[in-house]
Amino acid sequence: MAAFNTQQNYDKYSEQKAFDDTKAGVKGLIDAGITEVPKIFNHPEAFQHNPSNPKTTHFIFPLIDLQNINNNKKEIVKQIQEASETWGFFQVINHGIPVSILDEMLRGTGRFHEQDVDIKKPYYSRDVARNVMYNSNFDLFSDKALAANWRDSLYSVMAPSPAKPEELPEACREITIEYSDQVMKLGYTLLELLSEGLGLKPNHLKEMGCAEGLGILCNYYPSCPQPELAIGTSKHADGDFFTVLLQDDIGGLQVFHKNQWVDVPPTHGALVINIGDILQASFYFYSLFSSLEVIVKLSFCDL
Repeated sequence: MAAFNTQQNYDKYSEQKAFDDTKAGVKGLIDAGITEVPKIFNHPEAFQHNPSNPKTTHFIFPLIDLQNINNNKKEIVKQIQEASETWGFFQVINHGIPVSILDEMLRGTGRFHEQDVDIKKPYYSRDVARNVMYNSNFDLFSDKALAANWRDSLYSVMAPSPAKPEELPEACREITIEYSDQVMKLGYTLLELLSEGLGLKPNHLKEMGCAEGLGILCNYYPSCPQPELAIGTSKHADGDFFTVLLQDDIGGLQVFHKNQWVDVPPTHGALVINIGDILQASFYFYSLFSSLEVIVKLSFCDL
């Protein structure tokens, strides 16, 4: 592990390349028994975050129940309007996807990332043209990235030109296909509700082609020997239309609300909806006429 030691003449690129060449990801570092976080993962934001700040205000994260949607549609649309305007995020429950499928999707993600590295290596790539791609930090070599995130990822394109079943890793193949079908159905429902929230016809966003793209991003965050130095996912905004995010019972997701980071409580069976940049732009455009002012990771209209 000498390549990861901190030196006076620090060569960031060499450390990044040494890490990437292993094709083992962050999980590989843990399997190698490291006790110190390599310098490329030392994140400035980790030092700035103080979850125990006594001045932190308690917020109730919006939770929207989609049960009996046909009889309660007007109220649900109103709740989505308010959550989208004030948070840009909300959780949905009773969304139609069986909890057993959500749980199996999480297990499938774990099965892939926790299997032997030699089985995962064929999927390791930085070729964005691939339908299925596994690596650690898509932007590892980007000058814009302050530090690498303590995270490995598996990305699969599921629409409009989905990966063939045999292209998907066997460890999560069946559940990825089933989960994709279920989330696409939920996506149609959400697009209808969002359309009505904008004062448009229910099928407006769908007819614009906003449900044609679907990608599944399975993030894995191994235990970190120095969690005070690293961050699983640095602050960012999603550039897609919207994201459907499934987090496990450990949680960890935060959103920026009223100038502070707020924990999104893990709720078993719930899904978090993150309004992406494209939909935010749509809301802004239509707000000029309608006076309205909306992260699993599943991305619709991903550009």
